[in-house]
Amino acid sequence: LPRYNPENLATLERYVETQAKENAYDLEANLAVLKLYQFNPAFFQTGVTAQILLKALTNLPHTDFTLCKCMIDQAHFHLGEVKFCVSSLKIPPKPGLWDLGEGDFSGSAEGGTSAPPFFPKFSLDLPKMQQEERPIRQILYLGELLETCHFQSFWQALDENMELLEGITGFEDSVRK
Repeated sequence: LPRYNPENLATLERYVETQAKENAYDLEANLAVLKLYQFNPAFFQTGVTAQILLKALTNLPHTDFTLCKCMIDQAHFHLGEVKFCVSSLKIPPKPGLWDLGEGDFSGSAEGGTSAPPFFPKFSLDLPKMQQEERPIRQILYLGELLETCHFQSFWQALDENMELLEGITGFEDSVRK
């Protein structure tokens, strides 16, 4: 199957869904889908991209997640990166941008116990595109927590957003490995 032929995109997207259902993983096929989205932005599918990112998270500490993240147009997750940059400075974002629960902005990242203390909660009045791409930003945040060894915060954020795992078989067990 010629990977970079846009006519094969639907087949590759179905293969991503099969990987999710059968707890399989094929990085090369997943990267091909993301590359086709780069070449053909009108075909971009948030749900398929979310499944690819979640599958890549299960392969940490390998660099799959970073590879996948780098192949996604930044317009699809810009707010998520701003949020993390702001939180790593330990400065609360502007009111109204994110709903901040209780959080301690004074912890030390060196000890590995301080995590970004909030998870973005977007209001319903955001533009449709931002609402549709919310799962990508959430997964990028989860990836940041795992990559920075904030495991307790990762599991807490995941518990609060279990809808991200719909259709993904064995995600939690795969992450634990």
